[in-house]
Amino acid sequence: MASALFALALLAALAGPLALRLRHHPAFITGRDGRLSTSTALALAWTVILVWLLLTTLGYGLTAGGGIGWFRGEHGPLSSLTTVYLPLVGGPYAAMIAAKTVVGIRVENGSMTKPAPKPAATGHRPLRELIANDSGRTDLVDLQYVALSAVTMLYVVLFFLSDVGAGLPRLPDEIWALTGAPAGAYLVNKMATRANPVITDVTVSDGLLTVEGGGFTDPRLTVADTTLPATPDPATGALTAPLPATTQPPFTVVVTSRGLRSDPYRYEAPAGG
Repeated sequence: MASALFALALLAALAGPLALRLRHHPAFITGRDGRLSTSTALALAWTVILVWLLLTTLGYGLTAGGGIGWFRGEHGPLSSLTTVYLPLVGGPYAAMIAAKTVVGIRVENGSMTKPAPKPAATGHRPLRELIANDSGRTDLVDLQYVALSAVTMLYVVLFFLSDVGAGLPRLPDEIWALTGAPAGAYLVNKMATRANPVITDVTVSDGLLTVEGGGFTDPRLTVADTTLPATPDPATGALTAPLPATTQPPFTVVVTSRGLRSDPYRYEAPAGG
């Protein structure tokens, strides 16, 4: 019981300050568009868990375990490190590196666009971004990647706490598939995702409509089912168009680019406006 409490205290000491840091300054786990990166967040989470397992095992071995001799032997406390735990961590890291590479290549050749981060992206980020696509809608592939990874982490943590003295939990070698397979699906999804235009914000000022986002190549701007003449801003990429006096909020804005249609963005008048 004492060893489990020690392990929990060490986990809190490792994860607590890191979580607080990321809550206020999440740039470390955000992507090109300022949104939380699923692959980076999961790779970081697995790193924290593995470091916690190793530090707790080291502390137990040097105290209650009796010393250096406790670590030796074919079935020692670290015997499953290379067969189970390194593959568990390796899958998310491979997915993170490959996803960043794929996205970078597609952005450079113009087959994918990542909207520039807004100033607010430097503040708190909603955790929902971990399971959402660029348009903010839940992505089934991201959802299963996060869900299966979280369940696997829970297995590892609970099995370890149930018997800290046994070292790293003796989990089935095949458990790496619970992170490896979703990581592979996540990467394939990144490669196959079509570059739909994305609307991140819509504002109206003095009768002029401004649509911010990305992927606006040869765009067609539709407001309340009416096509408006859109003018791209060379500096920001935002679209501007005169808003007809007959069009009053709330209304829906859609951008079509190269035959691909953005998710509808519903604009409502600001409170007190």
